[in-house]
Amino acid sequence: MKKIVSFAVLVALTATVADAAPSLLKRTNDGGYQVTYDYTQKEKTGWYVGGRAELSLLNWENKYSSDLPTVVDEFGSDKYSFEPVFGGSLFAGRTFNYFWRAEVEAGLIGQFADKDMGIEFKLTVPYVMLNGYYDFVNGLYLGAGVGVAVPKTELDWAGFDTGNRSKRAISPMGALMAGWTYELDSNLALDLRYRLAVFGGTTQERVFSDYVSGFDGYYLKNEIGLVLDNSVSLGIRYEF
Repeated sequence: MKKIVSFAVLVALTATVADAAPSLLKRTNDGGYQVTYDYTQKEKTGWYVGGRAELSLLNWENKYSSDLPTVVDEFGSDKYSFEPVFGGSLFAGRTFNYFWRAEVEAGLIGQFADKDMGIEFKLTVPYVMLNGYYDFVNGLYLGAGVGVAVPKTELDWAGFDTGNRSKRAISPMGALMAGWTYELDSNLALDLRYRLAVFGGTTQERVFSDYVSGFDGYYLKNEIGLVLDNSVSLGIRYEF
């Protein structure tokens, strides 16, 4: 009798497990059950890749100087505040110990263009960063990054004779980040991020030609110190 009761209890438990976990048990033609594997329940490797579309608000100052005082009086300096540029980045990283992430990011902080006194000025900034993040259980995260920015400036005008039309610099870059991750499914996630970054600019010099009466032979130098970047980006992440 005890054996019959035990057998009945075993059958009942098996049926209960089958109902509770249909993704793991499948009924066969002979009335038994076969254990199956649900790919959505696989363990992730921790690796991920993705991309971001970014809006940056740049702040910096163009400081002009020359060996001719009237040139300095004419050009002075230009201050730029929260100038919008559109850029983007690609990234790859890995999650460690559930809450920590390390990531390599390569991007472009758009291109800014302006024209003053006939001189056309452009600023373009590609960069590479190594980022670290801490993920909270509610999807929010904090992070910091270090890397290298390669700002490129252009000074162009028919009145310039010699000097580099464009100039690049290699500058250390640092950043603080805060964001939010929303899981779309077991592999895809949306990533909304704010970043405050800072890096150095370029020093560029052009020489006036005889096309500019009274200025010919004199130089115009533009120095850009620190550039402050406030950016908001929306990205998508694929987790392996």
